[in-house]
Amino acid sequence: MENTLERIYADAMEALASVTDVDAVSGLSTQYLGRKGHITHYLRNISSLPVEERPQAGKRANEIKRALEGQFKNTLTRLANASKTATGRIDVSLPGRVPEKGSLHPITQITNRICNIFSQMGFDVVEGPEVETDYYNFEALNIPKNHPARDMQDTFYVSDNVVLRTHTSPTQPRVMEKQPPPVRIIAPGKVYRCDSDLTHTPMFHQVEGLLVDRHVSFADLKGTLTAFIHQMFDDQTTLRFRPSFFPFTEPSAEVDIRCVICRGKGCRVCSQTGWLEILGSGMVHPAVFENIGYDTRRYTGFAFGMGVERIAMLKYGIDDIRRYFDNDYRFLSQF
Repeated sequence: MENTLERIYADAMEALASVTDVDAVSGLSTQYLGRKGHITHYLRNISSLPVEERPQAGKRANEIKRALEGQFKNTLTRLANASKTATGRIDVSLPGRVPEKGSLHPITQITNRICNIFSQMGFDVVEGPEVETDYYNFEALNIPKNHPARDMQDTFYVSDNVVLRTHTSPTQPRVMEKQPPPVRIIAPGKVYRCDSDLTHTPMFHQVEGLLVDRHVSFADLKGTLTAFIHQMFDDQTTLRFRPSFFPFTEPSAEVDIRCVICRGKGCRVCSQTGWLEILGSGMVHPAVFENIGYDTRRYTGFAFGMGVERIAMLKYGIDDIRRYFDNDYRFLSQF
């Protein structure tokens, strides 16, 4: 029996010398010291020994049990310390962690692109307040008191004479009041209207353009917008000017481009017409100049305005304007 006990100890030490993780040590502890382990089994069978051998056998069994318990504990401590050391050590041979790159929102990207194109044409970028007075938002732009745009169903009123601007056009009279001709500006910014569906949101972005100087004609307007469209899309994109009406321009024109999706063949995006409305434009109305104090006999000018979301939808082929404001990472990460 004593030989059996020594063999159990030797086998346990041999197995313990080869373990490399904590789980293996726990398994060996159960195998040798557990309720059904080898040492426990030995102690339960001491009664089968001669009476004179039992005290010595029991004493030796308990000594080996305590020795194994100490060995298991020391091994667990050693493995735990080795794990901490390995965790705290920096392996410089491992590849670095590449951080995810952020990007500008698609609306910001398109706004910057529009500003860059017109800046190359000599336009200055200016900004105006989003909370605007009735005068600059309406009256200075030749929009009379009874005009439908003043209706509360279309305009967010802060008070009787203060509104959230419905367009970026109020920047025009604000700049012209402070600056004599020539004037060449674009004004990007947020605007607000009581509208919300697949192609409209209560808040959206516009870019307003204004050029005032001597001998400015509609031909200058057409040339400027044609150059812009070709740079924003491509040289193959054709455009047309349709007669329209805006209180602050005369004559006025809507600008359509050949559908960038179907190239004029007709599709769902262009309602099978082959054309897409993209912006409004026209020659500045003399009444606007008179409100500012410009001499209408010496100066003429043109103005235009476009929705940035509209440009972005056409540029990227997006069919729902609300996608830009859902903060869906899967959508935004494409840009």
